[in-house]
Amino acid sequence: MISRFFCSAATVLALFFTSSNAAHAHKPSDSYLSLKVEQNQLQGQWDIALRDLDFAIGIDSDDNGAITWDEVRGKHKDIAAYAMSRLAFSNGNERCPVELGEQMLDEHSDGTYTVIYFKVLCKEMSTIQLSYKLLFDIDPQHKGLLKLTNAAGEVSTTIFSPDHADQILTLAEASNWQQFLAYVKHGVWHIWIGFDHILFLLSLLLPAVLLIKENKWAPALSFKSAGLDVLKIVTAFTLAHSITLSLATLEVLSLPSRWVESAIALSVILAALNNLFPLFRGQRWMLAFVFGLIHGFGFASVLSDLGLPQASLSLALIGFNLGVEVGQMAIVAVFLPFAFALRAKRIYQKVIYSGGSCAIILLATIWLFERVFEMRIIPA
Repeated sequence: MISRFFCSAATVLALFFTSSNAAHAHKPSDSYLSLKVEQNQLQGQWDIALRDLDFAIGIDSDDNGAITWDEVRGKHKDIAAYAMSRLAFSNGNERCPVELGEQMLDEHSDGTYTVIYFKVLCKEMSTIQLSYKLLFDIDPQHKGLLKLTNAAGEVSTTIFSPDHADQILTLAEASNWQQFLAYVKHGVWHIWIGFDHILFLLSLLLPAVLLIKENKWAPALSFKSAGLDVLKIVTAFTLAHSITLSLATLEVLSLPSRWVESAIALSVILAALNNLFPLFRGQRWMLAFVFGLIHGFGFASVLSDLGLPQASLSLALIGFNLGVEVGQMAIVAVFLPFAFALRAKRIYQKVIYSGGSCAIILLATIWLFERVFEMRIIPA
């Protein structure tokens, strides 16, 4: 009876959190900025989601939930004015002029994007300062993903966020070590903002500090035993997603984004359900491996959006994968000591374990329906 109460309470809290959260359950809000050095100028392409622009300036003029080409075309000037007022290039104290080109539409894995083409004219092209402030005032979860191709044809990437809105870009030739570190950073950042990946991992970690004795939960006997359980889970998940991440990135195997995102939501549901109705007692590493294969395809979609340097493809792939593991282990390092310290207390077994699993199931179920039927159950 008490467990049902905590489960119901957690469900209500999760519903409130979901309804009040402006972040998209399907995919965080991103824009994709591509810059290429050509002689004394930068060729730019900026892909911005129509859903984000509609939220910011209003594009769906008839409010019917469907944005048409005519509606977008009628807002071209407003879109360009809004976007370019939040993007600035400069050399020292001198601002670089920007020439706008045409606007088009393009389909990404998570919807339709407007594409703005432009040129940046700067007198000195070795380094440049870029200030990015798109949507930060209305969506602090938003990120700008930059792919920069220098004069030597080398590709580097950078992430803009509210805390890193102004960055210095090096347009000269970058070392392999710099590119490697950049992709490590991307991997860490992606796992930390990938709420579905985090919830899947936490669902598998929650029982690590508990044992079942006589059909009742009891605290794990030692930190070592709990740590070994976690090690098996993390190793299985790492091995699995590394396989499919590599296959998808190398274009050996690919799956439709809608299937992948839906399967990831389903994996979260099943992992949390296993906490309430254990089917994989002592074998959660098998669950981690099977669904880790699906999560790897999700990681690959991020790399695809970032763009990979073909000259150092393997290095970038290893760096991103390593970054994912660093981010993952940071979560484990915070969670495991906390959970172990509370494992014998009622608040862990009833509220955090049972209630938390119920909340995770609710959130993931909402995500699953949204992804399968391409709809929003709870408006942002």
